[in-house]
Parts: sequence; structure tokens; C-alpha cells
Amino acid sequence: MELSPKDCLKKAILDTQEKVRDYESHSKNIEDEEISNCFAKFAEEEGHQAVKLQELLDRYDG
Repeated sequence: MELSPKDCLKKAILDTQEKVRDYESHSKNIEDEEISNCFAKFAEEEGHQAVKLQELLDRYDG
């Protein structure tokens, strides 16, 4: 079954939000500062992607 563009956006948003949560959790639970900072940066980058995907979905729905 092929997903519609709207379904693809929704799935991508959920996947990206899950990555944000995972990266944030890792950044808080790892004592090594370099690794922790790396995960924090990944969380931030994924957050930006989630925002962009949401904007696209909002435009698609609009």
C-alpha cells in the first residue's frame, strides 16, 4: 500500500519526534560530556526537522 503525501508527513513527524525524545534521554543519561553534547545536538537538529515537517503538513492541510 502506497502512503499519501499527508500520511508520509505524519509518519515522518512521529519518527522525528521519537528520535528527539531518544536523543534527549541519551544526552541526560550519559556521563561522558562529549557524547552527551553530541546527543543534545542531534536532538536539537531533529527538532528543527520536526518543525519543518509540521509546517509542511499544516500547509498541506490548509
